[in-house]
Amino acid sequence: MNNVKLVELNEDNWYECCQLEVSKEQSGFIESNAISIAQSKFEPTLKSYGIYFEDRVVGFLMYNSIAEELDGHWVYRIMVDKSFQGKGIGKAAAEQMIAEMQKLPDVKKIVVGYHPDNTGAHQLYASLGFIDHGDRFGKEMAVIKNL
Repeated sequence: MNNVKLVELNEDNWYECCQLEVSKEQSGFIESNAISIAQSKFEPTLKSYGIYFEDRVVGFLMYNSIAEELDGHWVYRIMVDKSFQGKGIGKAAAEQMIAEMQKLPDVKKIVVGYHPDNTGAHQLYASLGFIDHGDRFGKEMAVIKNL
């Protein structure tokens, strides 16, 4: 989907990202974008992006540029606003994010954690080649894409 692009978070798009919302059913599965953006200011290895669809901010994602648990580079957040879900935007953004993460030095695998009840996340990551090897962190499951 070539009308989706990632733009690094900046003074022009951070506030728009803070205003995006997931559906009520999804709200228990993910922190707010404002909390994620604040976290990125204290952890400089976190990379934050606005997800654009036809020149409009419709989503947010964030990943760590260094390896962590499971010797993997973790995806911290990926979300698409409730009014733009179901259009393939999240998958297109995730594919671009994976391509960016593959450019990082020494990246061997990408890991993402999510609540086991989040079926949308499960379908998305399975379609991108992430595999559940049984890793669990608190209330989240972690799935892995080997590169």
